[in-house]
Amino acid sequence: MSKFKKPAKLAPDLPKEEDIPHLTGPMVLPRDGSKPEQVVLLLHGVGSDGDDLINLATYFGRVLPKAVFIAPNAPFRFDGGPMGFQWFSLADPSKEKKLEGVKMAAPILNALIDHLLAELGLDESKMALIGFSQGTMMALHVGPRRVKPLAGIIGYSGALVGDDLLASEIKSKPPVLLMHGEADPIVPPDLMYHAEDTLKAAGVPVAAYLSPDLGHGLDDMGIQLGMEFLAEMFGIDVLEVAGRSS
Repeated sequence: MSKFKKPAKLAPDLPKEEDIPHLTGPMVLPRDGSKPEQVVLLLHGVGSDGDDLINLATYFGRVLPKAVFIAPNAPFRFDGGPMGFQWFSLADPSKEKKLEGVKMAAPILNALIDHLLAELGLDESKMALIGFSQGTMMALHVGPRRVKPLAGIIGYSGALVGDDLLASEIKSKPPVLLMHGEADPIVPPDLMYHAEDTLKAAGVPVAAYLSPDLGHGLDDMGIQLGMEFLAEMFGIDVLEVAGRSS
């Protein structure tokens, strides 16, 4: 596992480079040392860090052995405790403040995506976003507003922020997989269904799964469905990959 530190490449309409934090975090390269053919960006939740999600590369790497997995630490220190990072503050959890937060952090995530694709010589069709909780909020906000569609978005235990703006702001329709715990005490599972309905109404292909008895977290079913989704989105023959690795 390596660490990355990538300065953002900025489009003309984004803030000045000195105003964009330089994100760092863990990275897992293809196991055979080859040049990455896909990139999977793992976006953690509030108060956590990239180390919290990078272990998903162990599982997703089974179907994407040529992918690089990158789990950036969110750009701001968590304001609710002594450790961790956040994409935006949830000190005020109102819908209005969440929308302000994702809009504020979106240029940072977009700049990172642009930079990574340029560095790796890949286009959007070779990138997937995987978010957890607040990371899902970021992925669902940024992904559909990019001009070129990403390969896909997986959202665990999150929500769609600014749902009433999506129809007028959507620019692409990457496939989306949503998963949520039925017993989630942090982000109500009803928000998954609301996100599903809103995305479908905007023409986005969506699948949603509720995991019985699961709280605010991931389980084996969520990981397995995520693996199957990624393989399908990238056109990977799972049996062929298994045969090469056996």
